[in-house]
Amino acid sequence: MADAQARDEVVRFTSDLIRIDTTNRGGGDCRERPAAEYAAALLAETGLEPTLLERTPGRTNVVARIEGSDPSADALLLHGHLDVVPAEAADWSVHPFSGEIRDGVVWGRGAVDMKNMDAMILAVVRGWAREGVRPRRDIVIAFTADEEASAEDGSGFLADEHPHLFEGCTEGVGESGAFTFHDGGGREIYPIAAGERGTGWLKLTARGRAGHGSKVNRENAVTRLSAAITRIGEHEWPLRLTPTVRAALTELAAVYGIEARLDDVDALLDKLGPAAKLVEATVRNSANPTMLEAGYKVNVIPGEAVAHVDGRYLAGGEDEFRATLDELTGPDVAWEFVHREVALQAPVDSPTYARMRAAVEEFAPGGHVVPYCMSGGTDAKQFSRLGITGYGFAPLRLPEGLDYQALFHGVDERVPVEALHFGVDVLDRFLRTA
Repeated sequence: MADAQARDEVVRFTSDLIRIDTTNRGGGDCRERPAAEYAAALLAETGLEPTLLERTPGRTNVVARIEGSDPSADALLLHGHLDVVPAEAADWSVHPFSGEIRDGVVWGRGAVDMKNMDAMILAVVRGWAREGVRPRRDIVIAFTADEEASAEDGSGFLADEHPHLFEGCTEGVGESGAFTFHDGGGREIYPIAAGERGTGWLKLTARGRAGHGSKVNRENAVTRLSAAITRIGEHEWPLRLTPTVRAALTELAAVYGIEARLDDVDALLDKLGPAAKLVEATVRNSANPTMLEAGYKVNVIPGEAVAHVDGRYLAGGEDEFRATLDELTGPDVAWEFVHREVALQAPVDSPTYARMRAAVEEFAPGGHVVPYCMSGGTDAKQFSRLGITGYGFAPLRLPEGLDYQALFHGVDERVPVEALHFGVDVLDRFLRTA
């Protein structure tokens, strides 16, 4: 268990980091440097020598290494991002950048995504410095910029331009996993991420013949695009089970004492009830239309129409994804990736996964730890370029009624103080054994 000071500091650090507005609006509109300097100063007080790195002025990353006691052991990467998505203050119960602590809860943008985890890392490292703790393996700490957009100024920049800082790292731990999922029947489930779907953000362009809105036009770009978007939105993607998702379904079935019928996954998901939410988005590829752009005047048929689609694909599923998009868009609509990242898988029978499971079970003895695959993506994608296997492990014990997944990018994002105490205890225990 972390010491009392670490438990106090994790709350204070979470609040302080929330008050530093690091809103990432995309297109380079963000400045993480104040938060990076805050984190670096706290690390430097422990005797570490953090390095601040920027690809673009103000888009700052922090990297530091704790030397382990066993020089032959592989190093572990521990990472969290400093940027947050936008928040409209008028929609919130408290100001999203107040970091207010009210009734035992810390409020604000980043409370769960993911300044809480940044604070946990800082609190654990400082606790170790007070105790003189030295981990078995080297631990590389990275606080990154730009995760909420392209990661080009963050983990992508670090992996491409500064790989030497991660020398020896074979595994990484970041967001998002080991949070409490309440199934409504009294069970507490703690999913640990051991995979991510790949990211395929697409731009679709339909071209046609521009003309007067009152005339017959068989080459209307808007019509062509609309037809393609409808086909994409209505497409039923086939089931595709990765090893991580198979393990998730098998272990969830065991929690509920039912047969893991992987030959009829839809029926199995029905039997899992609310817990099906943990896996239902990751048994298939997906493509969701999200943006449309066309025209400039109601009586003018434009010669071009554009749409954007959020595509995701499972490990091993990118070729099928591409072929399906070719078919669904048809001959009159071109598509291209505007952002593409790989799908990830991590073994659930590794010693590292077992140690994460044991740490959660020690502090949540009635909980059920299961693996899962994230439907979205994290900085683990970029760090995988360095051969680093990524897990999602940002532990939080949440009360029933507080929906962790709904808080991500949601209004009134918040985290209980007790959840932070649990997180710093679990993270401390895991890293001591890692």
